[in-house]
Order: sequence, then C-alpha cells, then structure tokens
Amino acid sequence: MSKFDIIVLGSGPGGYVTAIRASQLGFKTAIIEKESLGGICLNWGCIPTKALLKSAQVFEYLKHAEDYGLSAKDVDHDFEAVVKRSRGVAEGMSKGVQFLMKKNKIEVINGFGKIQPGKKVLVKGTHGDTAEYTADHIIIATGARSRELPSLPQDGKKVIGYREAMSLKKQPKKMIVVGSGAIGMEFAYFYHSMGTEVTVVEYMPNIVPVEDEDISKQLERSFKKSGVKIKTSAEVTKVDTSGDGVKATVKTKKGEEVLEADIVLSAVGIKTNIENIGLEDVGIATDRDKVLVNDYYQTNIPGYYAIGDITPGQALAHVASAEGIICVEKLAGMHVEALDYGNIPGCTYCIPEVASVGLTEKQAKEQGYDLKIGKFPFSASGKAKAAGTPDGFVKVIFDAKYGEWLGCHMIGVGVTDMIAEAVVARKLETTGHEVLKAVHPHPTMSEAVMEAVADAYDEVIHL
Repeated sequence: MSKFDIIVLGSGPGGYVTAIRASQLGFKTAIIEKESLGGICLNWGCIPTKALLKSAQVFEYLKHAEDYGLSAKDVDHDFEAVVKRSRGVAEGMSKGVQFLMKKNKIEVINGFGKIQPGKKVLVKGTHGDTAEYTADHIIIATGARSRELPSLPQDGKKVIGYREAMSLKKQPKKMIVVGSGAIGMEFAYFYHSMGTEVTVVEYMPNIVPVEDEDISKQLERSFKKSGVKIKTSAEVTKVDTSGDGVKATVKTKKGEEVLEADIVLSAVGIKTNIENIGLEDVGIATDRDKVLVNDYYQTNIPGYYAIGDITPGQALAHVASAEGIICVEKLAGMHVEALDYGNIPGCTYCIPEVASVGLTEKQAKEQGYDLKIGKFPFSASGKAKAAGTPDGFVKVIFDAKYGEWLGCHMIGVGVTDMIAEAVVARKLETTGHEVLKAVHPHPTMSEAVMEAVADAYDEVIHL
C-alpha cells in the first residue's frame, strides 16, 4: 500500500491543477487517471474544439479574402486534415501536463479509481490488476460526460455526443444540433463553416438560454444570416436511424415535423461521472447528480473532498481549477476566501463569440435594482470596422444607486479575451465612474467597454 498526503481522482483541469498546487504547498501528491492526462477538457473538449474553430475561422477569412482587397482562388478544405490538426494540438497539450506532473514530482497512477472507507482508493489497472493507495485527503475530480436524453439515445455513429463530433472520419452533408448552449453553438458554427447544412433545435425560447436576451437575439440573427437554420421552443421527440441517415421528429408550437440529416449531435448538457467510484461505499452525500460540499469542498465524510463538474457550481474548466486551488490551500492552513460564483465568466467560442459575467438585465430587474444600462455596437468601433468584424456589441449593467457593476455581456469577434476586464473590475468593486475614467487604448476592441459604460452614464462620445 502506498501512502500519500493527497490523492486526486481525475486529471482534468480541476484535478491536475489541484495536484500541482498541492505539490507546491509541500503535500506528497498522487493523481489517478483512467484515460489521458488533462481529462475531457484538454483531450476532447475545450482545447481541441478551439483548434477546430480556428480552422473554420481561417477558412471563412480565405473565402472572404476579397473583402480585404486580397485574392484567394479555389479555396478548399481537407476535413480529415482539420480534425488531425485538432487532435495534434490536444496531444501536445496532454504531453505538457505529463511534463508538469514530473516537474512537480506528482505520482501518476493509471487506472480506474474507486474510493473506499478509511481514506483509501482502489485502482484497477488497464490489464485488470488492482492496487490500493491511502492518503490523508482524497479529492474527487471525476468530471462529466455528454448527457443522453431518453428520446435521443446516442449510438456513436448517427446520434453522437461532443466527443465523436470532433473526430468524425467524414464530414456530414447535413447535421441537426440538439441544444444551443456553448457546445451546441460551437459545433454548429464549425460544421456550417466547413460546408455542412446545419439546423439547431433548442427547447427554450432563446438560443444560448443562460445569456442576456439581447445577446441571444443577436447571436440568432448572426447565425441565421450566415445560413444556419434555428428552431427555438422546439423538442426532438424521437429519432429513426434505420435508414441511410437519421430522421428526427421535432415538436414545435406549429406542430410536428420530420427533419432528415446524416448525423444528429446531442448537445443537451452533461451527466456527472459519479457512478461506480465508491461514493455509496464511503457514505458521501449527493443530490440531483451532484456531490454535496461546503465552501471549501469538504464532503459530509471527513478526509473526502469534491471539486469541478461533480459539484453544484458552474460546470466550467476555470471553475474546477479555482475550486481545487481553494481546496488544497485551505488544507494547507492558508487564509482563503470562498469562491464567488456570481463573478464567474462564461464564454462561447463560435463566431461571433459570446462572453458574459454577472447578472443579466432580466435577473437584475427581478432582484429589484434600479439600473443604468449602456450598449456600444462594434459597428461604431474603428478597430472592429478595420478588422472587418463589425457584428456585435458590449452591454453593461450598473446599479444606479451605488454604481456597482452588476453584469457585462459581450458578443463579437475576440470578446472572450475582453471579459476579464469586467471580472477583475467586479472583484475589486469598481464603480461605473472608475471604469469610465480608466483610459482605454485606441484603436482597440476593448474601447467598446469604456464606451458602453459611458453610454450607461449618458457620456458616450462615439454614438
């Protein structure tokens, strides 16, 4: 039996970051992974999808070269090569995590880990061998997978999840994307840009339903303008995969219709990986598919902790990383603050990109705030016009009484790199007046933040 201070179960952006921070703080640390270091995010999620999306964006630029006074004739794409590049990026990043494990003297244990009472983990190796490990603290970071609906069972061939969507051998001519969250919209953009005929089916009245309604409406306009078909307040009730392709029965307000496609991508959310990992054996409390934890990620059983997608916070890579760091810093006796889940940025990387933090306008009104709201369109931004990307805007929401920055919502090219300004400002309790008086460089996309704030306070210059 091997003894550690901390064992981390799962090596995604929650697990591997936790392990590194634990090692930095002097804990003898091990990490258990059943597949590839970096988890879903690095190998089958965040990173390889961004590589696919970059290929799509470059392809779009080439197709519209004339808009920039350039000539690019007979522009085409090699779908297999695009997928191969994406896989190469993911593999390179996974090797980077392997290097970080060695650098930080973290023992990597390959196999399927199952927690046991008495602060033990039983690991079943790839060849069926088993080994038992023990630690003072066990941190569970097993993440999540694509959720399956009863009406939309995935067969991995005609009805697929995000994992298959990024490694198809052949590009489909027609695709139905069910669900319009970040995963659904990113794949809808990618496949449409590559030349696939795409239809998005969303159960809620607006696409990207967690976003501010103004953002949802703008993204829908942009996608429809590019040729993507969008059906909102719609539900796939059944799929027929018996023929060459797929026939999906879609229920809308107008009645039922049957859509035909080569492939249906189910992007209706995630299911946590909490089965068969020993939670019941140890007696760890769960509720609605999530492990219950306190502000510092302690479960109801001393010595066992949980972070990331399996806990009630937002299922985002950067949230999992932050939770893991807080967890081990607390174990090290450091003074740490509980994570502010109201100040977590969300990003969707289709084109136009979407980024947001804080309250939507609807949420702020429901909470009784008297609001100052400002908007600045990128069509009035010199940098955006020069770049040929004038679609979108920045929207800011302030409390009229104290100037508190309640929410920031952006849609446009590059906004996922801009949202951190609002996150940091809100963390520092910066007021609208202070943002307005902080000089922003010209010409940049980030000027739009200052201009939107100026609009909220009736001081906007360029509108």
